[in-house]
Amino acid sequence: MTYPVKAEDPRANQKARTRAAIIAAAQELQRQGTLPTVEQAAEQARVSRATAYRYFPTKEALLVELSDITPALVPVEALLANLPAGDAEQRLLVVLDTFHRIVLADEEHVRAAERVYLDTWLRSHRNGDDAPVVREGRRMRWLETVLAPLDDLTPEGKRLLQSALALTMGPQAIITMKDVCRLDNDEALAVLRWAATALLRAALGEDPASVTTSRGQPGEYPIDGQAGPGGGP
Repeated sequence: MTYPVKAEDPRANQKARTRAAIIAAAQELQRQGTLPTVEQAAEQARVSRATAYRYFPTKEALLVELSDITPALVPVEALLANLPAGDAEQRLLVVLDTFHRIVLADEEHVRAAERVYLDTWLRSHRNGDDAPVVREGRRMRWLETVLAPLDDLTPEGKRLLQSALALTMGPQAIITMKDVCRLDNDEALAVLRWAATALLRAALGEDPASVTTSRGQPGEYPIDGQAGPGGGP
């Protein structure tokens, strides 16, 4: 089988490391009692100001990452070191549920961060960068850890599954469920759990229709009034 997902781009990995270095430098300045500017973070990280501004074009972009996003996700980072061994589905749902509870608990700040990420991408694109790195890419790192027990999958197959599962995790997934699908919080969480589990089981050659949720029977969508696959309009 030919997989449509390419191997990781070394250039993209370098960009991600540069961005992470700037954030780490800004965090160190914070620990020293300084509210860092982009220029100060660049100097601390030993990168040029021009480079730092490509990743964080405004002070707001840097501070959103430092004050709103990175601290909020500490529980997920801690969880990764204590995931249940062996059962990839259980590992996936524990991380998914923990992440989404954080997103919904601080939805206003999370949506504000999404605006900053989009503004950063647009600014970088206008300046000629066709592949700007505007996020750390935590979800892919988390999913790599979650799926580690799946020895039967090829590296290409595991990368494909990671990429598919990333669609079911995080602010964009929650926003789609709420703003586009018009679901409430509980419905949104149930659908994303269902989707993630179905993708995982399909990748493992199991029947995705066997997935159940708290709001549905096997093969049904977990939304009140909605028909399952093959039924309804």
